[in-house]
Amino acid sequence: MAELLPSLRARNLSRCYGKRMALEALDLELHPGEVMGLLGQNGAGKSTTMRMLTGNLAPGSGSIEVCGIDLCKNPEAAKMHLGYLPEIPPLYQEMTVSGFLRLAASLHRVPKSGMTVAVAQTLQRCDLTGVSKRLIGNLSKGYRQRVGIAQAIIHSPAVVILDEPTAGLDPLQIREIRALIAELGRSHSVILSTHFLPEAEALCNRVLILRRGRTVFSGQVSDLLKQCTDDTLEDCFVRLTGQGNAT
Repeated sequence: MAELLPSLRARNLSRCYGKRMALEALDLELHPGEVMGLLGQNGAGKSTTMRMLTGNLAPGSGSIEVCGIDLCKNPEAAKMHLGYLPEIPPLYQEMTVSGFLRLAASLHRVPKSGMTVAVAQTLQRCDLTGVSKRLIGNLSKGYRQRVGIAQAIIHSPAVVILDEPTAGLDPLQIREIRALIAELGRSHSVILSTHFLPEAEALCNRVLILRRGRTVFSGQVSDLLKQCTDDTLEDCFVRLTGQGNAT
């Protein structure tokens, strides 16, 4: 049986800001049906990594392939297979939910003939049908985050990248968004960055931990737990990433 090609592959990915190395020689592969957690303290290189993987920041060196398409050489074709929720969702507060999703579908080149169905299915999937006619600016933060995820999946991309998707939410909203991410992982390849170790443990098949732009762990969550021995998962994370915030 032929091995499935990765949905997303990065090789020797690096980026400098002036003299500071923000990311150094990152390798990763993400396969269909996987959820990968990208972990690290503030300044570890998570946002830089995500911006490069989504084509919003050019790498200093290295390569990125999305569904076998080189993101740097053929960005338009590669981005058709990507969905992205940045840390601050790109929402138009004065638009209705359904109107905004129609705009997102158009930007992602969903055919007009299939747009109504795509919007309806995404509203249902993200549990937004009941608020579809409401202005985005009048929604709770939890619902706005759902709209942000909806715009990322409206075109049924192979790869969905979520930057801190539960940041700033209350416990009930966090539970609901985590359930949505778990559902996404059954039909997409998902990368999410998070500060919450229980979130990574609950949602992710694999984790990649960064410290000052370098990979200090990449593998199955079960393998990370084996490294903990007598430590808690939090103790293990602190030991890998070092004391204090990275710079």
